[in-house]
Amino acid sequence: MKEGTAQAWVVAVASFYLFMKLTPSIPQPQMYHDFADKRQFFGIPNALNVISNLPFMVIGLIGLMLCHRSNYFNLSSQGELWGWTCFYVAVTSVGFGSAYYHLGPNDNGLVCDRLPMTVAFTSLVAILIIERVDAKKGTISIFPLIMAAMISSVYWRFFGDIRPYLLVQTVSCIAVPLMALLLPPMYTHSTYWLWAAGFYPLAMMQETADRLIYAVTFHTVSGHALKHLSAGMVPLILTIMLAKRRLLHAKST
Repeated sequence: MKEGTAQAWVVAVASFYLFMKLTPSIPQPQMYHDFADKRQFFGIPNALNVISNLPFMVIGLIGLMLCHRSNYFNLSSQGELWGWTCFYVAVTSVGFGSAYYHLGPNDNGLVCDRLPMTVAFTSLVAILIIERVDAKKGTISIFPLIMAAMISSVYWRFFGDIRPYLLVQTVSCIAVPLMALLLPPMYTHSTYWLWAAGFYPLAMMQETADRLIYAVTFHTVSGHALKHLSAGMVPLILTIMLAKRRLLHAKST
């Protein structure tokens, strides 16, 4: 590992340590599990919140298959393949994990939802490092970034503190659009990154307005179900981007 890379990791670890030392613990609010739409259809409790995870499963599995179908996405390095594989495995797992959670919302089930979601976030960060900074450094970053994501969710479940999870989510959601906007692209169709990134804050707003949306739609659909559909647009847009884009120039490997 080169000196600059090592220094970056030291700064990251030191910043995390200071963040944990200087900020108070944040427990998971139990009200979070009390969603507006509790209707049961076809014997499925909280049916729309469960079924609305289907796009994650479908898009994740399709993306995973295309990743390994004779390089359908024209990926330029093994690191990119690993990064996108991790992303699509995580997206698929979000679908199953979130559906499982919504069958009976509680903290144990929420881990199955959040853990793969953080892996998806950090996979995208690693992919952008590979594409726009340095292929070798980005490839090396895949494992520690994904481990940090997984630990953030496990830490919350064991210690009752969601700060690491919130940090991973927030940093990833800021880093992805900033890197896509500010760093020179390696491929065409770079704006798809920004379109995809825009759907996640929309999903967060819909989640926050869960009960309001359920009320104004006359109990037709809740904000949380719409959140799943909006968040599902992220892997869909990125999959379309991968299918359409072409190489502009190569980064160092």
